[in-house]
Amino acid sequence: MKMDKLQLLHKSNFSQTRIYFDKRQVESWLEDFFIWIFCIKKEYEDFSIFQRKEDELRTELSRFIKQVGSTSEVSNNKAISFFEEIAVLHETLVSDLKVIFEFDPAAKSKEEVLLSYPGFFAIVVHRLANKLWKSEVPILPRLISEYAHSKTGIDIHPGATIGKRFFIDHGTGVVIGETTIIGNDVKIYQGVTLGALSVSKDKAKEKRHPTIEDKVVVYANATILGGKTTIGKGAIIGGNVWITESIPSQSLVFHKSEIVIKSKNKFPEPINFSI
Repeated sequence: MKMDKLQLLHKSNFSQTRIYFDKRQVESWLEDFFIWIFCIKKEYEDFSIFQRKEDELRTELSRFIKQVGSTSEVSNNKAISFFEEIAVLHETLVSDLKVIFEFDPAAKSKEEVLLSYPGFFAIVVHRLANKLWKSEVPILPRLISEYAHSKTGIDIHPGATIGKRFFIDHGTGVVIGETTIIGNDVKIYQGVTLGALSVSKDKAKEKRHPTIEDKVVVYANATILGGKTTIGKGAIIGGNVWITESIPSQSLVFHKSEIVIKSKNKFPEPINFSI
């Protein structure tokens, strides 16, 4: 007797080892972590409550790591190690927040940046995911990164290396690839792509994405591609440029286009015009 389509579908889903995971629990944990690390709840004024929440977050993280394939001992050790470095992570995030507030004239307070800036949220999530990535935790760093992507429109691979005091202004449409290296005090705007020149599975272990050195500014919709491409220290990359070769330090790169302005009175009124 032939299997019906539903049975075939069911069998194909269980033809290999499966990992069972509830993404919504990870997303909830991530939101709780963000609130906890910045003490956005009044109840965290009580240190004992703050401390108990850390225990809860650490236990949940250990469970998530175990669910993606680690033993109980390894999961617990990795979760403990993560939270042992939490003060260093917090210090880095505070410096990110400070630089956004200082450089963005629209920011009226650090609280405004903390609570409402998508670029800052994406940076927080990346720094968290990157720590798990370096600890060789599978799947979970990507789940965390993709939550930030879906929420902010900013797509940062957890493997990307990003220096201190990083500033993403506006942010929608930013893409930062896995092997990207970004130095300190870098600022990028919306629509920037730091990507690979080509996509090939056999190049998975190679450096495929660019290096952005310290104090570089990359304006909106610039595209910078290639693992051998380096943007030198202090360079300014203008909007809408396409770069596949290295740029020297202190350079100014811009796209020149012609804008024509004419009086509309010289043209007849369009008749039956449609798009």
